[in-house]
Formats: sequence, C-alpha cells, structure tokens
Amino acid sequence: MNTVLTANKRQKGRQSSLTQLRQNGAIPGVVYGFQMESTAITLDARVFAKLLAAHGTKSVFQLDVDGKRINAVLSEVQRCALKGNIKHVDFKSINMSEELEVEIPVTVIGDAIGVADGGFLLQPNREVRIKVKPTEIPETIEIDVTNVAIGTSLYVGDIRQQFSFEILQEDDYTLVTITPPSAENVQEDDTVDDTPEVIEATGKNTSEPEA
Repeated sequence: MNTVLTANKRQKGRQSSLTQLRQNGAIPGVVYGFQMESTAITLDARVFAKLLAAHGTKSVFQLDVDGKRINAVLSEVQRCALKGNIKHVDFKSINMSEELEVEIPVTVIGDAIGVADGGFLLQPNREVRIKVKPTEIPETIEIDVTNVAIGTSLYVGDIRQQFSFEILQEDDYTLVTITPPSAENVQEDDTVDDTPEVIEATGKNTSEPEA
C-alpha cells in the first residue's frame, strides 16, 4: 500500500531561505526521476517524521505535489549531525510496473546451534540489495540461523532460492558467521582443580607413638 504524503512546490533558494523553512516546521526536498524534471518541494516536518517512523524508509510514497500524484521512493535522507533532525530529503519517482533496486535489512531468526555450543554470532553484513516490484518491497529479509554451527557461515547463496525477488549480491556474500569461543574462555571452562584431595582416616593414627 502506498503512503500518501502532501508536498508543495518551492522555488530553489539560498541556504538562508532553507534555514527559514526549517524554522517554520518544514523540510526542504527534491523529487526527480521517471517522466519528470527535478522539482524542489517542501514537506511538513512532523507529518513526515510520523510517516517515516510508521512505515520506514523502504516504503513507496505517493507524493501529492500541488494536486499531482507521484509514486516515489526515498533516495536520501539528510540529518543534522548534532541533533539528528531531518534537514533535507530526496525522492525518486518510479514506474510502478517496473522493478527497482533497494537495500533491505536482514533479520536473524532462530537459535543457532553454534551459539548454544559457546560460539559467537556475527553479522558482517546487515543489508542486501534486491531487485523487486515496488508493490512487493519487504520491510526486512528474515534468515533462519538454527543450523549454523561453530566455524561455519551463512551466505547469500544459501538463502537465494527462498525468495521470489532477486538478491544482487554474489553467492559468497556473508550474512552470518559463528566464531568459536575465545581461548581464555575455553581455558576457564577446562580448568582442573589440582589441589590434592584430603581423605580423612577412620582408623588409628600410626604416625605418633602410643603413650
């Protein structure tokens, strides 16, 4: 389902005018791409922040720009380095009948046997790039790590056939790996108490002479 977002055209101006827009509760942006020229726009900052929190950055937005509906995806979100608030957004208009390339987060599910055996699960890559129809963009890709043992990994080639869309990374692109426990931890676990066992004698002590 498309997320409708109202936007207004704006004149491209100086940095001072963009600062004034932000102070007035608006976000400057631009939309470009399929069958249109680059168009400068403004968005309501609060409305956009709520939609972004509810639907994420991978949604297809239906921009209502002065009454004209444009199907678009987020191309870039610029944030203030100090405060984290949104400074500028780029939208790319799309053809809803054509596939597009998007980055999708990878979510790990299941309890890996390697972790149960003391290993550590690492995710060297937390996103994959896929080619998919705009109406079928997933929020995340779930991968089951239940059978991943210590010293082994899960690659794109292991999961590629599970999905209807195309994953663009090569088969050897690592998603999950489980490393063995550190030598220090192993030594702690394998430490043997060498203290000799003291056995209490039940008979007469013969080490001292009788009175």
